[in-house]
Amino acid sequence: MIIYTHPACLLHDPGPEHPERPARLEVVLDALRRHHADADWREAPIAKLGDLRRVHDEALVREVLEADVSGYRMLDPDTVMSPASRAAALRAAGAGVAGVDAVMNGEDRTVFCAVRPPGHHATGTAAMGFCLFNNIAVAAAHACDRHGLERVAVIDFDVHHGNGTQAIFYDEPRVAYFSSHESGIYPHSGAPYERGVGNVFNALLPPGSGGFRFQNTWADELLPALDDFKPQLLLISAGFDAHMRDPLADLMLETDDFGWLTRQLRDLADRHAAGRVVSMLEGGYDLEALSDCAKVHVDALR
Repeated sequence: MIIYTHPACLLHDPGPEHPERPARLEVVLDALRRHHADADWREAPIAKLGDLRRVHDEALVREVLEADVSGYRMLDPDTVMSPASRAAALRAAGAGVAGVDAVMNGEDRTVFCAVRPPGHHATGTAAMGFCLFNNIAVAAAHACDRHGLERVAVIDFDVHHGNGTQAIFYDEPRVAYFSSHESGIYPHSGAPYERGVGNVFNALLPPGSGGFRFQNTWADELLPALDDFKPQLLLISAGFDAHMRDPLADLMLETDDFGWLTRQLRDLADRHAAGRVVSMLEGGYDLEALSDCAKVHVDALR
């Protein structure tokens, strides 16, 4: 397995008391270095402007990369830039692109990108929900345009719906989006009737669902649809904020639920995609739960 990360991702600072804090990545890196020191650790490269422009309007690219940020700059009530945010956002997006290149060139079959800020809420035109650039969307568009793939799957098990990823690919049949997420919470999107061009698959889970309903929903609805899509590459938005200890939601999953789903996805990748999986860190705001879940997720990917 290849693990991409970069020290710049630790320096993005949204401010005191912000849940998307540098300690999130610190605990993930600590867990992975203790349990997966033998992985192929690599520095995430800087995303190229062309990579970003595939999915983001020029105005957003300029807003993130060219704005004068001397202290804190609010992009929306939840999304904050500091002087180090620009470099972190470029490395986070660059990690996904490098991961796609690595698996497509046969360097390894699985990649985990231990980066921040997260990305799946950023739309083509707006940074939002702690996200500056949509890292997983940048990776998916790169897979289609540079590697000629016709069936790229984005699997999103973050407790919050990846509205940005869905919106970016809503009319793009080469990319299919599969998401389970808690109902009634931010960003209040992701209804089952939102189907794109037949490439969007959403499953709403009520608060308190727990692992039994989560696993059954994936087993009965989302995994069969993913199997039918026969993806040539799996990209995972790996958010762990559905965990029972997370302060921002109430889906009440346990650590083993993430391991179960990751094993299902790995088996599906073996069937259809020559085992190729690139996973990118998204949410997860209880540090102990985040550390445990990231470890179990990477265990199952290897």
